[in-house]
Amino acid sequence: METRHIEAFLAIADELHFGRAAARLHLTQPSISQQLKRLEQYLGVELVSRTSRVVQLTPAGEAFRADARRILSEVHLATSTVRDIAAGRMGKISIGFNGRAGQLIMPRSLAQLHANYPNITTNLSSGRSGPQLAGLTSGELDVGLLYGSSSNSASLLSRRLLPMRIGALVGHRHPWANRSSIAVSELADMPCVMFNRGASPAMHDAIMAAAEQAGTFPKIAEYLNDSAATEIIVAARPYVGFASFISADELRPMGLKVVRLVDPEPVVELQVAWRVDSPNEAVLAFLDSLDATTNYLESTVRGMVCSESLANCAG
Repeated sequence: METRHIEAFLAIADELHFGRAAARLHLTQPSISQQLKRLEQYLGVELVSRTSRVVQLTPAGEAFRADARRILSEVHLATSTVRDIAAGRMGKISIGFNGRAGQLIMPRSLAQLHANYPNITTNLSSGRSGPQLAGLTSGELDVGLLYGSSSNSASLLSRRLLPMRIGALVGHRHPWANRSSIAVSELADMPCVMFNRGASPAMHDAIMAAAEQAGTFPKIAEYLNDSAATEIIVAARPYVGFASFISADELRPMGLKVVRLVDPEPVVELQVAWRVDSPNEAVLAFLDSLDATTNYLESTVRGMVCSESLANCAG
């Protein structure tokens, strides 16, 4: 059974006239008669009774008419769906993101995605960069918003979104809370809460590279991979944590404060990463939605940095 045979039958059923039915489908009358004959042969029943003056449906034709419309509708829907999926206009995408990307990028990008592609559904998961990289490699994630470069992985592609500064996270009673900046070399004198490299490789390496350049090593009192747990420990004890930031004036939970690290200042890149061989066309739709968000954020970030120091705006 072919859809063109069903279309021919429905045109005849609606018009009850072979000439008008043929004209409706832009066919010749012999052609539409032949298509009806093939459908009747396939079904093994007569669907249309005709004489020299009258064309009418048989009882079998009347019964088949509703099913024929349903079949044709489902075929058209299925065709439209697969074409939309292939073009990235429909489908499902799993997106991972770290805390900063969740705050800065995801709300605006998702709004843009759903405005342009309302039939794409999203599965969101928050996590640090290391687990995201593992999720991308395993196929659990389609896209990750994370720190650092995936250039060392042949299976992943990445695109730069924003540079992020790394500062010292302290409680409001900490001796450094009212400081405007802290030299990286001073990290050797204050107990720090660090995370394992696997949790966020690029951020870990940026901190350690800055420390090595300053000729020191952080005084690590505890390792915690959970960001929320780190915030609690730092709020409760005179410890120093590490947090990415755009402006030191950003509000933090529990009265925490981020103080700039300098000499040198560690910096990490916020990037979007996805698999080279991803068959999910919705990934391209999401990447498109990031472009407008990134352009907006770059101007916003520059404005926030400039508000801290006019020297940062030079050039």
